[in-house]
Amino acid sequence: MRASAFCVLFLLILACKRETPSAGDSSTALASGSAATDTASRSNAMTLKITSSAFQQGGSIPAKYTCEGQDVSPPLAWAGALGSARSIAMIVDDPDAPDPAKPERVYVHWVAYNIPVGASLAENASKSGMPKGAVQGKNDWGKPQYGGPCPPIGRHRYFFKLYALDTELTGLSAATKSDLESAMKGHVLDSGELMGTYQKAAKK
Repeated sequence: MRASAFCVLFLLILACKRETPSAGDSSTALASGSAATDTASRSNAMTLKITSSAFQQGGSIPAKYTCEGQDVSPPLAWAGALGSARSIAMIVDDPDAPDPAKPERVYVHWVAYNIPVGASLAENASKSGMPKGAVQGKNDWGKPQYGGPCPPIGRHRYFFKLYALDTELTGLSAATKSDLESAMKGHVLDSGELMGTYQKAAKK
């Protein structure tokens, strides 16, 4: 009996040693540290909130801001924990071109960067005057300005995407969406988006 009990005890001790990582087990320590870092990052995650007085999230964009109206850029404002951000970048695009039922490409309507963090964009800012320091890139019409929704068919979605960056961007010239995305890599602190929809009025 004593010998059997001793064997059982020995096996239990051996099993515990196998399950408990040693202080020198670097892979376990790294995994644990990584998980802690990820948790901390999620708990401190910022949320950049974008709003417009012209339309609500998921709502219809008024014709005034489209090719059927005055084609002026809508007013935009943002808020969030932006203390360490140095600039704001923006991309406005439509993933439903040309037909939402059979989308073939993402059409870019507006590109801008180096927007001051504490600024906002007034109605028609694209043509009447961007905030000091802000630069507009090229849209898919090849113009350095806002081009409003002008869907050939169906109701399209238009995403106004804002990015809080830890720097001001330099070395860009007539930047496209792709150029801006490449320049922003490694510098995005936070992002957010506002989505509006538009469908052309039915012809009478």
